[in-house]
Amino acid sequence: MTLRARSRTFTASLITAVCVGAVSVPALHAQEKYPSRPIRFLIPFPPGGAADIIGRTIGEKISARLGQPVVMDNRAGAGGAVAAAILAKAEPDGYTILVGLAGPITISPWLVKLPYKPDRDLLPVTRVSETLDVMVVPTASGIGSVKEFIEWAKRNPGNVRDGSSGIGQFDHLAAELFQRLAGVQLTVVTYKGGGPALIDLVSGQLQVAFCTYIVAAPHLQSRKLRTLAVVTPERQPLLPGVPTVGETVPGYGLSNWNGIFAPARTPGPVVDRLFAEINRALTAPDLKEKQNALGIEPVGSASPKEFGQFVRSDTAKWGKIIHDANIKLD
Repeated sequence: MTLRARSRTFTASLITAVCVGAVSVPALHAQEKYPSRPIRFLIPFPPGGAADIIGRTIGEKISARLGQPVVMDNRAGAGGAVAAAILAKAEPDGYTILVGLAGPITISPWLVKLPYKPDRDLLPVTRVSETLDVMVVPTASGIGSVKEFIEWAKRNPGNVRDGSSGIGQFDHLAAELFQRLAGVQLTVVTYKGGGPALIDLVSGQLQVAFCTYIVAAPHLQSRKLRTLAVVTPERQPLLPGVPTVGETVPGYGLSNWNGIFAPARTPGPVVDRLFAEINRALTAPDLKEKQNALGIEPVGSASPKEFGQFVRSDTAKWGKIIHDANIKLD
């Protein structure tokens, strides 16, 4: 064989080797069994809170099924936006997952400039829970229903004070929607958290609050506060005998949800595996018991697509509430 022929043969072999390598690397990744290493759950709040419990109870269940550890990574800050921003920049490989909530996903985009765009950077996997929120009043007020409260509020315009944990927070927006649909006037007083607001509600300095059930529970058990309704569109299993606000105020209904998100462009088979295992975990009796103790009801989705549609609808709903109330953050 001549030198030129050998050169042509070598060149052809090199090209073939490069092409085979180019095909085999993606093929290797495509055939890699998921998961093959630990999965990180980003938790947007400190350890011990509701979001942390939700993440840990789900992580414990799916870890056994997936055959890999699920590690909690608590990244608190900016109402959950810090954790969401980390997810937005993570590799879309299914090994970094966010236990997200309505605030930084569907509410904050209308109020602040975020370092990520939820509809572009975050991929909905499944809804996992509904945090029970209620409308409460002082028992001493003698008010026993939403209808009675509305009638009383209309007789006392300008004298009805609502306690909120902050401008643009879920409880604040719940009150804003209520006064618009019920035709009453509320003066929203902001506090550094729901606990301090309820102390003033018990003492009579406030007349109403929309809050999480678990925060109000001690005052409800001592009969200092009374639950008038749940704020969700449907009645809740945790309080089956309590009506919804919407049964008296047509069109009212809000969801204080938690859900699982992956980085955008995460492969479909990975998303499907996470969806299947997480929804299986949500049916476990012990998981339900632990979450119910915190006023949280495990709730799954029909599919990742259905959850994505839910998130888009929820985003539009919050946008309208914020726009109609002309809410702005300084």
